[in-house]
Amino acid sequence: MVMTHLSLDLETKSSVDIMKSGVYRYAEAEDFAILLFGYAVDSGAVQVIDVANGERIPQEILDALTDDKITKWAFNANFERVCLSRYLSDLGKRLDPSHENHPLSRDRIRFLSPCSWRCTMVWTAYMGLPLSLAAVGRVLGLEEQKMTEGKALIRRFSVPPFHEPAGDKWELFKSYNRRDVEVEMAIQKRLSKYPVSQSVWDEYVLDQEINDRGIRLDMPLVENAVKMDATTKEKLTGRLKALTGLENPNSVVQMKEWLKAHGVETESLDKKSVTALLKIAHAPISNVLALRQQLAKSSVKKYQAMQNTVCSDGRARGMFQFYGANRTGRFSGRHIQLQNLPRNYLIDLECARDLVRQGNYAALEMLYESVPDVLSQLTRTAFIPKEGRKFIVADFSAIEARVLSWLAKEKWRMDIFAKNGDIYCATASRMFHCNVVKHGENGHLRQKGKQAELACGYGGSVGALKAFGALESGMKEDELKPLVDAWRAANPNIVDFWWAVDRAAKDCIKERSKTVTHGIQFICQSGMMFIELPSGRRLAYVKPRIGESRFGGESITYMGLSTAKKWERIESYGPKLVENITQAISRDILCYAMQSLKHMDIVAHIHDELVIECEECASLSAVCEQMARTPPWAEGLLLRADGFECSFYQKE
Repeated sequence: MVMTHLSLDLETKSSVDIMKSGVYRYAEAEDFAILLFGYAVDSGAVQVIDVANGERIPQEILDALTDDKITKWAFNANFERVCLSRYLSDLGKRLDPSHENHPLSRDRIRFLSPCSWRCTMVWTAYMGLPLSLAAVGRVLGLEEQKMTEGKALIRRFSVPPFHEPAGDKWELFKSYNRRDVEVEMAIQKRLSKYPVSQSVWDEYVLDQEINDRGIRLDMPLVENAVKMDATTKEKLTGRLKALTGLENPNSVVQMKEWLKAHGVETESLDKKSVTALLKIAHAPISNVLALRQQLAKSSVKKYQAMQNTVCSDGRARGMFQFYGANRTGRFSGRHIQLQNLPRNYLIDLECARDLVRQGNYAALEMLYESVPDVLSQLTRTAFIPKEGRKFIVADFSAIEARVLSWLAKEKWRMDIFAKNGDIYCATASRMFHCNVVKHGENGHLRQKGKQAELACGYGGSVGALKAFGALESGMKEDELKPLVDAWRAANPNIVDFWWAVDRAAKDCIKERSKTVTHGIQFICQSGMMFIELPSGRRLAYVKPRIGESRFGGESITYMGLSTAKKWERIESYGPKLVENITQAISRDILCYAMQSLKHMDIVAHIHDELVIECEECASLSAVCEQMARTPPWAEGLLLRADGFECSFYQKE
């Protein structure tokens, strides 16, 4: 009988901390080894190979790992695939015998092709379930549950100091390995009636190729930034000690007591509080607060993450988690966290960068007011293309605003996009009934238009405006509610869209029947509500119900991971569902663009932006033109992409 699929799970060891460094660096360690190899062929009985004690993985199983006709299943399959790539390389086996045209084959193939790998964790995320094997088992009420002894056994055998693979605990570890494969197969069986579409698996494969490719790091810059930060901290701490007489001026308690003794009381010393105090404080308190603010800025966590993550070839890998946001399917960041890099606004960015690369602290300190601020702004620039190449950085213009306008059929907004106009100016013009031009006529109103756009699009009111910094930007408390009202009056179709979605979702749950509004389908099936997007992809809501809101009206509730990372009932309503829908469609458009540009070396994607490592002759305009092509399922949606070229990553 011909094998069709293989379910597997590994237990491994390495001196590298996988939580800090990721699996790619973890599997590069000299002492990395596979300890146990659990597998099942075509959902049959689970076998455990004791690799640590000299048992060999059968040849037919080794052959299956490089055979794209055989599907490989694992929970968080990226881990198994990368670890097995190292194992097979050590055995001297070719990793990709059937793919001479694999996108990564221009360089030495380091990893097994992801084409025939499938990830059970992606499947559970697609279904709105947790991202851990144990939690999924509990939520689904599986007969087979992950063994609770696992963490202790991993500490014993998988992390230093490594214990000998023998005795009762070793036998228990083998049982643990077997059980993980059994739980994974039980999840697959339970979810079999809700298959993941091939298009999503195609996106997963591309995601894995991008993670495998990685992005080059400028390690001289990284290493010197860490050293300079240590020097800065020492100097700033010394100056604070001299001014305050405190033993530890970094202590919040000690600093609050010192401030109180000097007539200043504050509940917090966070960035917002210190900034507010600096506006009213006088010397020496202002000097102390300014130094503390600089010290708080002195953080090189991103650079340290780069040190932890960088692989032997100078590239960082595994930066992106496919379906990291399981409500919308958007990507999330891992390790270095490219999704929240500090912005850069230095005019002479390259000059500052050169000084750090040279380790010239004295010049940096002399030329710039704040060394910590410079180091923070240079974080992005640590990402560089390989020799002889450049970066093309391209992103969508106002993608969510465009998608929301298209869905709601808000024609005046669509007209603005058709003319490549500024949506923030246009919004302000409509709200305040006057012409608003960026850096021109009534230009001061553009900021209010922007604040309203960002805060109000998904039902946000005064609280949302405050969260987006309305008060800090100079708005008055009493003008916030009129601003919300003005935005809603200017966008009646969007407001109607919120409540149309609300009605459609409620009717779907109540009647257990399919409902449709604005091209979005709502489907109840076997204890799930699915929202089917124009792309065909579905958003899943587990065990939907109609409950009572805190205001006494009807509300939509479902089971999911709360902000506290607990599996519990979550309340939702129309505008929130619209936010999910809009962000999910924006994600689908990004993936469509990535698929159309996969012939190029995409090395990163941050929100709605792509970073491509390419030959010097590659065309920026061609990339932007390709990105702006509307998917066939989004007829009428107007897209635009803009970009620039650079020799290191930056924010233009």
